[in-house]
Amino acid sequence: MAQATAGTLDPMLASAGLLSVHTADVGLNREAQRLRRLRTVAVALGIPASYLWYRALTGRPFDVFALPEIDWVVMAPVMFFIALIGIAVGTQVLSGRSPHTLFRPEQIDVRLSDVVGIDPVKDEVVRSLNLFLAHETFAREMGGRPRRGILFEGGPGTGKTHTAKAMAAEAGVPFLFASASSFQSSFYGATARKIRSYFKELRRAAAREGGAIGFIDEFDAIGGTRNGMEMTAAPAGISGCGGLTGLGMEFHPAGARTVQSAFGTSDLAGPVVNELLVQMQSFDTPTGLERLRGSLTDKINLLLPAHRQLQKPPVRSANIMLIASTNRADGLDPALMRPGRFDRRLTFEEPGKTGRRELLDHFLARKSHTPELDDPEQRDAIAAVTQGYTPAMIEGLLDEALVNAVRRGATAMSRADVETARLTTEVGMGQPTAYTPHERRLIATHEAGHTVAAWLCAPERRLEVLTIIKRRSALGLLAHGDREDVYTRSRTEMINMIRIAFGGQCAEEIWYGDVTTGPSGDLSYATNVAAQMVGACGMEGTLVSYSAIQNGALNDSNLVGRVLGDSEGRERVERLLAEQKAYTKRLLEENTHLVEALRDALLDRSELIGHEITDVLETAQAMRNGTVIDLTEDTSVSAE
Repeated sequence: MAQATAGTLDPMLASAGLLSVHTADVGLNREAQRLRRLRTVAVALGIPASYLWYRALTGRPFDVFALPEIDWVVMAPVMFFIALIGIAVGTQVLSGRSPHTLFRPEQIDVRLSDVVGIDPVKDEVVRSLNLFLAHETFAREMGGRPRRGILFEGGPGTGKTHTAKAMAAEAGVPFLFASASSFQSSFYGATARKIRSYFKELRRAAAREGGAIGFIDEFDAIGGTRNGMEMTAAPAGISGCGGLTGLGMEFHPAGARTVQSAFGTSDLAGPVVNELLVQMQSFDTPTGLERLRGSLTDKINLLLPAHRQLQKPPVRSANIMLIASTNRADGLDPALMRPGRFDRRLTFEEPGKTGRRELLDHFLARKSHTPELDDPEQRDAIAAVTQGYTPAMIEGLLDEALVNAVRRGATAMSRADVETARLTTEVGMGQPTAYTPHERRLIATHEAGHTVAAWLCAPERRLEVLTIIKRRSALGLLAHGDREDVYTRSRTEMINMIRIAFGGQCAEEIWYGDVTTGPSGDLSYATNVAAQMVGACGMEGTLVSYSAIQNGALNDSNLVGRVLGDSEGRERVERLLAEQKAYTKRLLEENTHLVEALRDALLDRSELIGHEITDVLETAQAMRNGTVIDLTEDTSVSAE
């Protein structure tokens, strides 16, 4: 065992930042390999050159351009059969060829400085990259085993491939990219041959360049759980806060789930996963030259006595890091996840508000925009309203904003372009619809009811967009969100969400004495929230969690179905919804001036964004005893 302390550890490995490729083990090994190749080339060219010089100096020059006589009558059939053999062999060889694409560091235009908004993951990536660069120092000074494999898990667009490319570029080593689906073949055994070829190319590149990084995208396509094996699961016995997973939580029994195939089916994933397990464990397989030397040593030792035996050369460890990305890490075979194969599992999640702000700064530095988007408050506001956005979605949002700018004849995006792009991305493109005057007024009243309920019941929420322009199936909508990133909800907040949902229906009843089909989506949302409160959160007179049902008549339905399928649960949901609707209706009846002010503003402008909504409400509140304000003029009107 290596005896070392933190004080004797090589300062390169102890460095907090990214190591220099040229001074780390990878760079030193690469330089040693370069010098060895130069010596080999010098010897290979020196021997024939010396012979030619000898012939020239002795007066017997050698004509290297003189070709022997060829009888094509004899050679033609020979070449024909050689071609047939080549085709037959080539078909087999090509079917097992590695499907990777090799990128040199200089071909990759991504660096770690371009990886922003995911700082916790980035810090771990830098540590893993340092261990890769200084693998010999880590093993020699501390007796540690460098990380061989890293699993990137996370949703689409969270930066998995982007980060892997940055790692390869910063490491200065070849990057072998392959999609897991490219390994698959309809010929039995061809997939395993492709995997063997891929890892062979990885080892060859690592030996040639001092290290290599392999990246397999969508790894679950070839690394799925084999039949009869337990699926990868989180450790049992851990209790945690449920958070806001769709305003609901899902219960799974402790331990992992076993996958069992039906009678008569074949386990096609078995041979592929087995080959992956072997190859990921065989990074230290000797090269062809080492095997030849070992074989010759064995044959010579057969002729030597025991005390004169030759020592076989040790197998050099290939400096390889394999990175795999997947959206479904829990479906991978557990044997792949053990240390020595995938040593580290990094989860890429949607960035928080601070991360989104960093991403906005990063992308806006490269995209044309108006001076208003240089305002830190404007960028903070955009970061706040893009909760749940991935890095790819944020870049796509800004690209869509640039398209909007081009559409209106501008060369730089504005804040309004960003908001329009967000509406288009989240809700859909606005569609001009010829409403009847009655329908237009009713829709405006409905959306105004939602907005007033939100403003009065939940002042902590941010009113973002209020519109009566048709988008997809929504004739109108109110977009509202949290001012800060939140991960839990209180009972008061969930009740307020129900009240906001009832605002539209209550406004229709107050102003028209009737109800249309418009509130159907609102009722569905309110029912979901109420069912969560009753059946999962213990907020309405019962501590029984319907999510805990594992066997029974309600086992196959979702949480809402379980709650509504139980007579007592349905009664609690009905009572809760009725109470909140009655409260919302009283609230709107006491504040009709607010609803009417917003309704008239919507009829006039069709769409209000951000502060335009609150300007109308605040002015109407200040003019409680006045008439409805004409919002076509300046909104800073004093009460008469």
